[in-house]
Amino acid sequence: MHFLSQDLEDYIEQHSEKEPAHLAALNKETYQKILLPRMLSGHFQGRVLSMLSKLIRPKNILEIGTYTGYSALCLCEGIEEHGQLHTIDIKEELVDFQRKHFDKSVWGHQIVQHLGEGTNIIPTIDLTFDLVFIDADKENYLNYFELIVPKMNKGGIILSDNVLWSGKVVEPLQKNDLSTKVLLEYNTLLANDPRVETVLLPIRDGLTVSRVL
Repeated sequence: MHFLSQDLEDYIEQHSEKEPAHLAALNKETYQKILLPRMLSGHFQGRVLSMLSKLIRPKNILEIGTYTGYSALCLCEGIEEHGQLHTIDIKEELVDFQRKHFDKSVWGHQIVQHLGEGTNIIPTIDLTFDLVFIDADKENYLNYFELIVPKMNKGGIILSDNVLWSGKVVEPLQKNDLSTKVLLEYNTLLANDPRVETVLLPIRDGLTVSRVL
């Protein structure tokens, strides 16, 4: 996941916006109590998500893959006053943890949690979106994209996380490695789909920014 030296990563964090205190607390508690804490967006990527959201000023945000809620709170930093963030996750054991931290923030009343499979839930949300963050099971990235595009406002932004997949996208494809296979197809789709224009950023494990035309 880390393509730069630790010294460079530390330098980048030191010269970027500081991590807000409530997110630092969420980060710490995730590492203390939750399995696979490396799934957390973390300080630098979180500040990137926050900055993009502030530039977009979305009314409605969709997040696929909540985990402990760190990225959702970062995305909320740019949301309109009466906007909503809808976030989807399959892990029931994380719902109360997420809600605790959401309600500690000023955006708690604007965050709607959905428990279940994203492919089932996305069609039931009767909204159009200005900003979407895909950070869930890689095997469904293509399915998520096709479900999301019709719900995007023109000029809306789709962010896709983990698209470099620890560098596996440029290594020989291993037999039965479905996640990498799908990500290769997904990255090719985003680069060529006439419905979007895309730039792939080497941030953390790869972050694609796609603008809907």
